[in-house]
Amino acid sequence: MSEALQILVIEDNPADADLIRELLPATGPTSFQIESVARLADAVIRLKDEGHDLVLLDLGLPDSQGLQTLRRLRQAAPGVAVIVLTGTDDNELGLAALHEGAQDYLAKGQINRNLMVRSIRYALEREKILDDLRQARAAAETALATVKTLTGLLPICAACKQIRDDQGYWNKVETYIAKHTDVQFTHSLCPDCVQKYFPDQSEP
Repeated sequence: MSEALQILVIEDNPADADLIRELLPATGPTSFQIESVARLADAVIRLKDEGHDLVLLDLGLPDSQGLQTLRRLRQAAPGVAVIVLTGTDDNELGLAALHEGAQDYLAKGQINRNLMVRSIRYALEREKILDDLRQARAAAETALATVKTLTGLLPICAACKQIRDDQGYWNKVETYIAKHTDVQFTHSLCPDCVQKYFPDQSEP
């Protein structure tokens, strides 16, 4: 089964952009559809309008420099996998990019086809794992937000047994508890009440 990956190259050096096109095959079991832009502003527009799987990002662009380039890209497209392209001696910058949300980094002077294809596959897998974690975290936060518990002191009327809520309104016990817990009520009569209100139906 063939797979076509949409790759956005953000690189202002035409020679480097052309090299990436040569390294990534346009046909085969895994093919790469390459689009290239030279400015971060153009990339942001493309990422909003089109479905790219991964970005190859040069941090030194005409309209953005350094890690700020990655930060702005991640803010514009938080769900897209990013591989940072660095100079040959920029390993420290590459490691810093990983801490800022990139999935991998490649030194331009050391790129070959096998290395790039492997890096892309790893980056996509890492982003998928991170996306699953983000969804799990969001689901957990939603669940926690909907959990209703009763804690502390409850103002309750000594005569009618109604409970005063945080807004100062008095509620029936079951109404208040239903609002603040996941309890569902069913109604019946205890033996004492049956004897009191329906003495003819109580057991002797």
